[in-house]
Amino acid sequence: MVKGSSAKKQMVQQLYSNLQTLLSRIDEQIAIRKFSDKIEVVTPLDALEEVRNTLLHTPGIEQVLEALQFDQMDSLDKIKEKVCETVAPTIEGKSFVVRAKRTGSHPFNSSEMERVIGGYTLAHSNAAGVDLHNPEETVRIELINNQLNIITDKHMGLGGFPIGTQGDVLSLMSGGFDSTVASYLTMKRGIKTHFIFFNLGGAAHEIGVKQVSLYLWSRYGASHPVQFVTVPFDTVIEEIFRSTAETYMGVTLKRLMLMAAEKIANEMGIDALVTGESVAQVSSQTLRNLALIDQVTNKLVLRPLATFNKPEIIDIATRIGTRYFAENMPEYCGVISKNPIIHGSYKRMGKEAKRFNYEVLDKAVQDAVSLDIRDIVDDVSQSAPVEVINDLGSGDYTIIDIRTDAPCIEAECKSIQIPFHKLKTEFKKLPQDREYLLYCDKGIMSQLHAQYLRDSENRENVRVYRP
Repeated sequence: MVKGSSAKKQMVQQLYSNLQTLLSRIDEQIAIRKFSDKIEVVTPLDALEEVRNTLLHTPGIEQVLEALQFDQMDSLDKIKEKVCETVAPTIEGKSFVVRAKRTGSHPFNSSEMERVIGGYTLAHSNAAGVDLHNPEETVRIELINNQLNIITDKHMGLGGFPIGTQGDVLSLMSGGFDSTVASYLTMKRGIKTHFIFFNLGGAAHEIGVKQVSLYLWSRYGASHPVQFVTVPFDTVIEEIFRSTAETYMGVTLKRLMLMAAEKIANEMGIDALVTGESVAQVSSQTLRNLALIDQVTNKLVLRPLATFNKPEIIDIATRIGTRYFAENMPEYCGVISKNPIIHGSYKRMGKEAKRFNYEVLDKAVQDAVSLDIRDIVDDVSQSAPVEVINDLGSGDYTIIDIRTDAPCIEAECKSIQIPFHKLKTEFKKLPQDREYLLYCDKGIMSQLHAQYLRDSENRENVRVYRP
């Protein structure tokens, strides 16, 4: 999809660099080799699942082929025996065909390889037969000099471009469906996506937004560190109520958010802003009102969801794993216009804007806090530390395993499983005279959710279990 050879070369190099960063965290012994048309990752089998998961969530990868690799395959006899030995269980009782690619100098060509390997495999396996046109199984092999690759599986990747090739953006993040999906789409496009959150007065909401931002970055953008910026906006809300007509409050709030985001983007050297707005989804998102909102900034405003329907957005959120965050995002007190204007007036908007005291906005920007996203857990913990239990000892605890894709942890005390996205509703149903420990693989999500339960639900009987 990339027209220029120099641009493709740059992107392959960036992807190679990104994979070095990501895969070294799994195992420093993983070998990465760059070719003109592919990148090869050689991994030990015990790291296969984690490597596969990383590759399938890395922007810029269109397709992932899994292969078993064998060296010193210097004759067709060796090759046919190894292929048959490897694929015989897969093709038992099925029709098959062999498809081969060859690179290097050999006394045979690809067609001869296919005929010889196919004939030998048919004679030495329980396959139903060879079918060149509609086989039930296709045996794919690649021979690079004397190295044999037998393709065992094929996956479609995220596509898009490698992060680091398309510059930086600052994404206005509320933690709901729209802003999280919009941020994912810019990451997928190869854009280094920073987050800005406008705190309208809720500590629990801020923790919730930090949770989903950390999740998005960890899953799709972890090759590059980014910033999470929090702007205190409660005083701005107060000033909107004081100065602005009710029908224009919603549009005014969005304008002020863009103004604040522009100031912070200027400090960060960022040229574009991202929002989750979709045309006509709410009153402030009509074409006229979006034009009124964009009046206040000279930055490029990207709206990846501009033409998406809400069900389409929810489908993407479900697929990328942010739906559960969005559904359980704490409510906050925002600006709700009475009889909001749908087709705002430029002249009237100008009058409303003149009544606002912009010193309040300047002060909010001045008080903004920028945090390396890798430090979110430590930052949340320092604000009101949640005790971490490493040894159960003789304590009378109930462990709550908040993971969604693993069997419940086995422990010396009682353990139950409540996926993190159900904690908000299910925790209230538990006996509150007991002590609970939240558990997850790395202790990050459990720390944030324990903090949230303490802040939003006033639950002092929640701690973190990190054995």
